[in-house]
Amino acid sequence: MPAPSPEPNPDAPDAIGHAPVLLDETLALLAPHPGNTVLDATLGRGGHAAALIPLIPGGRLIGLDTDPANARFAQKRLETLARAHNVALDVLHTNFAGVQAQLNTLQVPGVHALLADLGFASNQMDDPQRGLAFRFDGPLDMRLDPTRGRPASEWVNTLGESALADLIYTLGEDRASRRIARKIVERRSVSPILTTGELARTVRAAAGRGPDRRGGRNPVGSPRGIDPATRTFMALRIAVNGELDALDALLAALPDVLLPGGRAGIISFHSLEDRRVKQRFLQIQQDDTARRLTRKPLTAGPAELADNPRSRSAKLRGLERAAPPAL
Repeated sequence: MPAPSPEPNPDAPDAIGHAPVLLDETLALLAPHPGNTVLDATLGRGGHAAALIPLIPGGRLIGLDTDPANARFAQKRLETLARAHNVALDVLHTNFAGVQAQLNTLQVPGVHALLADLGFASNQMDDPQRGLAFRFDGPLDMRLDPTRGRPASEWVNTLGESALADLIYTLGEDRASRRIARKIVERRSVSPILTTGELARTVRAAAGRGPDRRGGRNPVGSPRGIDPATRTFMALRIAVNGELDALDALLAALPDVLLPGGRAGIISFHSLEDRRVKQRFLQIQQDDTARRLTRKPLTAGPAELADNPRSRSAKLRGLERAAPPAL
């Protein structure tokens, strides 16, 4: 396993390495109050949490993150801020799939607000050692938690051609999945595919470097072009980290983890996530246990898009648990 990148000093002004998306929209939607208990199910570098803590003096902030390095970073970053506002701080290295069990362990009956930002932190995407992106050549790993699970290289080099094609088609929504899987199997028969660069070149060779396979005609490398490797990398990231299974588990726990009147906000970044959130929120509303706060998702405005281009695909949906009937 590659040596982890050194952890920056959280007090350094340029150390955070990630801008929280839809921050103003998230704070307005969750509407936390003093004394509230807030659960940040995807703590990351602590960006959303740092804005939430001053709004809940005397309350409690519980942060979960599957990335041990980011969990440690956020703990250091938020400790002083939490003390300054008399907020109890709990940071746990864990996946939000077990959110109910984690709250039970902490003896917390429920929370007033829950946030899940399903995107990757910029420091994760920009670290070649993580293998999450193909713009840098690095080990083909992709695990958010490097202490468990199988790296992407094992998936790429051991899955059968049919299973690999199904994965790329189902999780990457790439219609060239059969051709890509065939090329990967052909390439790995010569030698294992162990780096992001090797995989990206293999996928490009199979899918072609020109038209976007969804019908566009922009060459790769142009401002509007989509690299043919994009969907294969997305599919592998989702599979390696069990992202959709974890999201399904979190959605199944809603609205039970919310106190009456409590609110949840979930930020998704692609259609596979957003579709699940939309359908689950609608189901919960139809069961009369909660109401949707957003019929259509909230998205980034022009100013945020200019400052943070990665926010362009972010969609925020909200839910509020029904309060008990008045006596």
